[in-house]
Amino acid sequence: MKKMQEMKANWKQLGHGEYSELAEEKEFFEVGKQSKNAVCHFYRDSAERCKIVDKHLRILAAKHLECRFVKINAEKAPFLAERLKIRVIPTLCLIKDSKTKDYIVGFDDLGGRDDFSTEMMEWRIAQAQVINYSGDLLTPPDQPKKSTKIIGVSKKGKTIRGGDDDDDSSDDDY
Repeated sequence: MKKMQEMKANWKQLGHGEYSELAEEKEFFEVGKQSKNAVCHFYRDSAERCKIVDKHLRILAAKHLECRFVKINAEKAPFLAERLKIRVIPTLCLIKDSKTKDYIVGFDDLGGRDDFSTEMMEWRIAQAQVINYSGDLLTPPDQPKKSTKIIGVSKKGKTIRGGDDDDDSSDDDY
């Protein structure tokens, strides 16, 4: 418990718990070295969807102290954007142990809608194991609950040709 408090204090000192902007490209590499887990949002001021991502990341930054949440203007970081092959804005770069582990490109992984929930983004980031997540990683939180009825499986009945016997091939044909 004491060790956890020390870790939390260290994380706060490194900027964990808040969503901050990186002024230049070299800060990106420093974040990756200092923090074991990080999420970097590549944005553009003119992109409306980047503001939606900012809103969700601000909430998640306060909730997940174990991960550092930052953003960088892709137009001011052309070398970094080219090196990481950032083509679509917004793109989230998910970093674990100083390595880029995954990307969330646009909103396709978040349900393909602008009105996705913070829980949906949290679930998607958790799939890269950069944040601690208590829910089910196999089922998206925004996905409607599916019924347990299995479609396509039916009880076999009598057929015209063979009655109850399913076996069409017979060994005594030869």
